[in-house]
Amino acid sequence: MAKPGHTWNRSRSSEEDEDEEDPVDAMISRTGCAAQHRELQECMAVRQDWRHCQPQVRAFGECMARRQRAEE
Repeated sequence: MAKPGHTWNRSRSSEEDEDEEDPVDAMISRTGCAAQHRELQECMAVRQDWRHCQPQVRAFGECMARRQRAEE
């Protein structure tokens, strides 16, 4: 059994969390679809149900599909 002082759990301040960019957000920013993703997130925050955000889901999906086609 490990001794209690040997854990690698380091608590982070909320300031550190805010300064560090989310890896998923960074990846989406690189795709050029950040605006569509942000609109989808905002809709989801308000509506709490992806079925009510279909225009935003489609716009984000189409943007990501265009990006994928451009890479091929």
